[in-house]
Amino acid sequence: MAAQEPVQGNDLYAYDSFSGGGGKRSDNNFLWWCAGAHQQLLKQFPSEHSKYGGLGGVILATFVLAAISSGYAIYSIFNNVGWTILFAIIWGLIIFNFDRFLVSTMRKYGVSRRKQFWMALPRIALALLIGVTIARPLELKIFEKEIDTKVVENIHKKIQLNDSLLQAENTALMQTTTAERSRLESRKLAIEDTLHRLQQAYVQEADGTGGSGRRGIENLTRLKMDAFNNARQQYAPELVLLQGDLVKQDSILAGAKASMEEKRKQYEASAKANVGFLERNKALTDLADEESSVFWTSMLLSLLIILIEVGPILSKLIMPVGPYDIALAKEELTLMAASENDMRKDKELTSEKKKAFYRKQKEVSDQLSEKLSALQQKHIDEELDKWERGEWNPKDHRASMDEVMRKIKERYQVDEGDLL
Repeated sequence: MAAQEPVQGNDLYAYDSFSGGGGKRSDNNFLWWCAGAHQQLLKQFPSEHSKYGGLGGVILATFVLAAISSGYAIYSIFNNVGWTILFAIIWGLIIFNFDRFLVSTMRKYGVSRRKQFWMALPRIALALLIGVTIARPLELKIFEKEIDTKVVENIHKKIQLNDSLLQAENTALMQTTTAERSRLESRKLAIEDTLHRLQQAYVQEADGTGGSGRRGIENLTRLKMDAFNNARQQYAPELVLLQGDLVKQDSILAGAKASMEEKRKQYEASAKANVGFLERNKALTDLADEESSVFWTSMLLSLLIILIEVGPILSKLIMPVGPYDIALAKEELTLMAASENDMRKDKELTSEKKKAFYRKQKEVSDQLSEKLSALQQKHIDEELDKWERGEWNPKDHRASMDEVMRKIKERYQVDEGDLL
């Protein structure tokens, strides 16, 4: 025995030496707290420790997934690390607290399996909804490279569609301007052709290659030259106007094309710069529609993440009833019974006080009624005595008994309801 004392004093083989620390063990367990367990009560049942520790770990895993998912979604929108971390923590805590609430409110003892299942259905539905919201951003991150390629393709299609819309928008203006320019150009060419023919006529007449075929006839040459000069002077103002109108029409066409090109560049720059969560989500959907492998991979991944989110509810549902559940039910029922007993006692005490008050009020009312009756009888007797002695005078003004009663009630603050 003496040889064993040093060993016991050093706690070499004591159970606490395997707990991970030589100091005093904490009174709280983080995973138990995550599971929403009554820690002081759970400590009394060592066989339940690992069960609720694992349940708390599953709930903690949903917090991590929710934080990562929301963080990626926010980063793809704002592209800001500070906002990403802040929102990821907030959203993760919201999901964590919601899962902890759903699990902690489920009771095992005293509830049939069928009832437990029906009670768990709304919780499972909520967990499924949360799981879907968590799964999608994680899928976008996993298929990020393929999505980037698809996003470029979708942007190119959008640009082509925008080009066709811009063309349709400017079609009427372009057609009108082009038709007017063609008319002006035709008129200008007709005038220039006329002047050219007149010029050729006097030139050929001068060199003998045309007209009369005789070279050197000055009169005919001079006449044809005069005709050309007159025509040139006549058409000169119109040619100037036509040239100005042609320049104007060219300016309209150039302005329309420049405006269309500017709008195209602005749309292209906007489409490339504003690639957000919805655009990437559409790209993933398009990939899933085009390739079955992407569809099945995305579906299986979503189911896995949803299963992790629903895991706490399913874990609590399939967990067998343990001593902790029985002790928790006993403690809750004991507290509820004590609270109901206190409420019943308070109700009985209040009822007794009300009865005593009504009894006292009845006694006071009876005493007041007796005194009022005696006073009334006294006045009646006095009036009758005067009448018998012949002393009663109708001119004497005396207050009626109703007036007397009213004054007494006002003086003593007597209510009609108090006269029971």
